[in-house]
Amino acid sequence: QVQLVESGGGLVQPGGSLRLSCVASRNIVSTHIMGWFRQAPGKERELVATIVRSGGTNYADSVKGRFTISRDIPENTVYLQMNGLKPEDTAVYYCNARPPWSTMSNFWGQGTQVTVSS
Repeated sequence: QVQLVESGGGLVQPGGSLRLSCVASRNIVSTHIMGWFRQAPGKERELVATIVRSGGTNYADSVKGRFTISRDIPENTVYLQMNGLKPEDTAVYYCNARPPWSTMSNFWGQGTQVTVSS
């Protein structure tokens, strides 16, 4: 089975940057749909960005132009580069992996806290 471990969260000032990392226990980042989700207090978990096995990406409108999802296949790692951070980006960020052949199977990391505040 797959295990995902996120890191890179922390406290940053508005306008600052962070890079989140998600390391998978197996070489799945090029075969699974990889995504970053986030959940703020009192809100539902929302999709932030995805990268599919072809390398194509998609972003939520709220982060488009500011966030970039990427991967390092040999290192089994997916990244989320976050620039121009805003207070509303504050949330727990989760890494997700889904086999493209399954609509019900999901793997989740433990989450990493991102706080944007002055």
